[in-house]
Order: sequence, then structure tokens, then C-alpha cells
Amino acid sequence: MRGWWQDLTDLVLPAECGGCGTARTVLCAECRAALSGAVPRRVRPVSEPHGLPAVYAAAPYAGEVRAALLAHKERGALALAGALGAALAGAVRAGLRDGRTVRIVASWSGTAGGAGATGPVLLVPVPSAPWAVRARGHDPVRRIALAAAAELRRAGGSARVAPVLRQRRAVADQTGLNSRQRFANLAGALEVTAGGARLLAGGRVVLVDDLVTTGATLAEAARAVREAMGAEEAGEGTTAVYRRAAWEGREERQTGSREERAKWTRDAPVMAEVNGLAGPVRAAVVAAAPDSFEMNRN
Repeated sequence: MRGWWQDLTDLVLPAECGGCGTARTVLCAECRAALSGAVPRRVRPVSEPHGLPAVYAAAPYAGEVRAALLAHKERGALALAGALGAALAGAVRAGLRDGRTVRIVASWSGTAGGAGATGPVLLVPVPSAPWAVRARGHDPVRRIALAAAAELRRAGGSARVAPVLRQRRAVADQTGLNSRQRFANLAGALEVTAGGARLLAGGRVVLVDDLVTTGATLAEAARAVREAMGAEEAGEGTTAVYRRAAWEGREERQTGSREERAKWTRDAPVMAEVNGLAGPVRAAVVAAAPDSFEMNRN
């Protein structure tokens, strides 16, 4: 009976901390502090991709934080979702309240949205590949997003998960790919589901993921959301006009200085915001590569 009870307990409570291995705890106090103890910050990949929204992260992807994320994602330590969701909720709050990095943006009809915009917080999880969900037996990002939305609601906010993104073509496993290969692998790979743009209309959209490294995935997710909302508001022609104008603008700046080209790349995402969104698209993650924290560009 004692052995049977021990096995049942192990199904409910992990045998060790997901971060450091301390016995009989989901996440020990030290690892919890590493995950959620610091103030979430805006992060930027060293080579910031075109179209990347403002991204906020709770912690660097290293040590105990890395171990906890891998335990949840790859080893099915589902009890960690609550702690990871709380960390993600902190990053979401930081992105929504940081007016320094969320600029007021003119939309197609001349109205504006920005840091002061209201509306429900809509957490849009980056979708995992169907084969990865089958192999893992769960969708880790969606599970963390659900925990984060619950955390935001407990604090009195209006938040829900809007799983409106899906892959419209197969993509290769990103493991081992460099940043350029990741961009090529993901280009045009995501789309908003039928009716998804209407679900996002009027909400404060926050793309969520467990981790950001090169930023390729979040940039592609943001492109899909912006494109869908542009088509929803003004028909397919509006999206085409924006994409052509953005491309022509990039071409015109190819002969400029490195600083001018870099400024255009950084600022281009804010031009893509449209009426249907209550302010710009933002992004939040649990963790980011340590060097993206070290880049003193906040």
C-alpha cells in the first residue's frame, strides 16, 4: 500500500524540482525566484528581424529557468505550467504598461491606438507543429498561455487565450538552424484561422511563446496577425498596398547608412498596425537568450 501511494503521489507531485532537482517540490523557492523574481524587461535579439514586435521576457534562458522550461516542454512536467504561466503573465503586464516602447500609431482611417488603449487582453499562443504536439503529448505554449490568462484574471484583469494562429505549411525542426535559416523556414508559414481576425478585433493582442532566441517565430506570427487584421478591416487590397509600400520603403533605404537602415528595420513594424487592434501587437515570453538582455538598447 505504501508503494502504491508513493507511485500515485509521483503522478501528482514531481519527484524533484523542475529547475534544480530538489526532492518533492514542483519548483523550489530559489528556482521560482530565478523565474519570476526579477522585473520583466524588453528584450531584442542581437540581429533583430524585420517585423518583430516589442518583446518582453521574465528571465534569461539559462540555468534553472532553462531546465524548468525543458522539463515542462519535453518531459511532460505539467505541474510546472502554473509557475511558468505566472512568469509569462508578468511579462505580459510589463509589455502592456510600458509606454516608452509602445508608440501611438495612425491606422488606415486616421484613428489611433497606443499604450493607453483599452480592451480585453488576448493572448495568442505561437502554434506548435502538429507532429511536435503528438510527440510531446501536449501543447506547452498553449498550456502556459492558459495559466498566464488565469493569473491575469486573478489580478482583476480581463484576459483570455485566443488560439487563432495555425501553420499553413509544414516547417522543419528549428533545432540547429541559424537565424537566417530560421527566417527562411518560417517565412509565410503561419496564418490566422477563418474568423480569427474578428475574435481579435478590439482586443489588446499579445503574442506569447515560451522562449525567444532569434525572434523569427514571433516576427512571422506578428506578420500573420497584422495581415489578417488588415484584410478584415479594409479588404485584401489594403494588405497588398501596405506590403508594397513597406517593400518600396525598404528598397529606397538600401543606399542609406547602416544606421538609417537599422532604424527603418526597427521602426517598420509600427506602420503595420490597423484599426481592429486596440493598440500595437506586442509579444511576451517566459525566457529569452541571455545576450538579448545584455544588449543595452531598452
